Amino acid sequence: MKYIKFFLVGILFGIVMSKAEIISWFRIYEMFKFQSFHMYGIIGSAVVLGMISMFLFRKKMVKTFEGNEIHIALKKVGLYRNLLGGILFGLGWALAGACPGPMFVLIGRGIVAILIVIFGATLGAFLYGLLKNKLPH
Repeated sequence: MKYIKFFLVGILFGIVMSKAEIISWFRIYEMFKFQSFHMYGIIGSAVVLGMISMFLFRKKMVKTFEGNEIHIALKKVGLYRNLLGGILFGLGWALAGACPGPMFVLIGRGIVAILIVIFGATLGAFLYGLLKNKLPH
């Protein structure tokens, strides 16, 4: 029962994504063809919000719900690994017509075909977990 607030926030987030047309295949198609600013504006807003959040986390101005400090481990940035990861993510996004968050909203909207994409994403995450130690990081 104590997690009901997270469930409700998730439902609200799904409604916002649906109303903002983030789950629309056509909006994603427009973005990849550079025909509309709609998705770039939303992604840009998310990046700015993420930057502000990370600043607050690092300044220890935000704590967890239990009152603990949030520690952010620094990771090495590698041009090729980030470039390859971005290309793979973008290709998957373009082929599927959805990125991971909206995939679940599409299920809620009754788009059953997205289950194939979710299966592929889950399989990919599982395989990465198995091969993680063998991959160059």
